[in-house]
Amino acid sequence: MGALALTLTSCGSSEPDRRCVDPVTREVLPDYKCRGGGSGGSGGGSGSYYYGGSANSGKVEGGSFDKATVQRGGFGCSGSGGG
Repeated sequence: MGALALTLTSCGSSEPDRRCVDPVTREVLPDYKCRGGGSGGSGGGSGSYYYGGSANSGKVEGGSFDKATVQRGGFGCSGSGGG
């Protein structure tokens, strides 16, 4: 019973996976491209964090740029949702 409770609580309490991606092409970028840019930054820091989903052939899919959307989840924590 304790293991089941641990599984259910740990699933919803952790941060979703995040990747630095180009917001237009959705290509995965090095993490430093998302650091310190702030909003509306120009130049090399043009990446945005993409939460959840998966990377396929260097591009992300099945997640969101909105962290709160991904955290709503529920049982299973699969990250699969319509959208």
